[in-house]
Amino acid sequence: MINKKVNNVHEALQGIENGMTIMLGGFGLCGIPENSIAELVKKETTDLTCISNNAGVDNFGLGLLLQKRQIKKMISSYVGENAEFESQMLSGELDVELIPQGTLAERCRSAQAGIPAFFTPAGYGTEVAEGKEAREFNGKMHLMEYAFKADFAIVKAWKGDEAGNLVFKGTARNFNPCMAGAAKITIAEVEELLPVGSFDPNEIHIPGILVNRIFQGMKYEKRIEQRTVRKIF
Repeated sequence: MINKKVNNVHEALQGIENGMTIMLGGFGLCGIPENSIAELVKKETTDLTCISNNAGVDNFGLGLLLQKRQIKKMISSYVGENAEFESQMLSGELDVELIPQGTLAERCRSAQAGIPAFFTPAGYGTEVAEGKEAREFNGKMHLMEYAFKADFAIVKAWKGDEAGNLVFKGTARNFNPCMAGAAKITIAEVEELLPVGSFDPNEIHIPGILVNRIFQGMKYEKRIEQRTVRKIF
């Protein structure tokens, strides 16, 4: 069994350079690779193209990289609760490609599966369709979308073992599973790193063959993007 464990986030992110394309798992602030994002801020890596469902908030998640002007282009499904993202997009400072959420997920999954392109009806007849091949299937028009090409994919899991097998918890099982193995190198940060053999095979969500490096993260904040409470009368 190949041991994928590295000692820390610094070792895990070796090889990430300016100008690279990086996938980052998570949805809002749920299941994001907090340690890896903080390390990218620390490394001052710039001109990044980031593929992620959204860009966190102003002072957390990918919002930290936006504050430092380290992201050149965001490929995501919506702006979310990030005023800095919105400001840089509207000013033209940040290149933004907004993609229907299902298409974003499928472009990740296709890259994971080695499928170069696929057809989807999402976006036909809108600005999303500009410059794309369209074809009719069963009386309905579809757009051809290409699988993503990324240098690194960084995902966050609840538990993992030293062979890279991953288990996700709750809604953190969002974009993380379809990004694992969808880039040249996949890095997994986990809350708990266990020896090989700790999992029942039926518990594993992502097999270690899709992961190149794994490390145990520290001090997860797990912030709530929009806190909603019920009034007590």
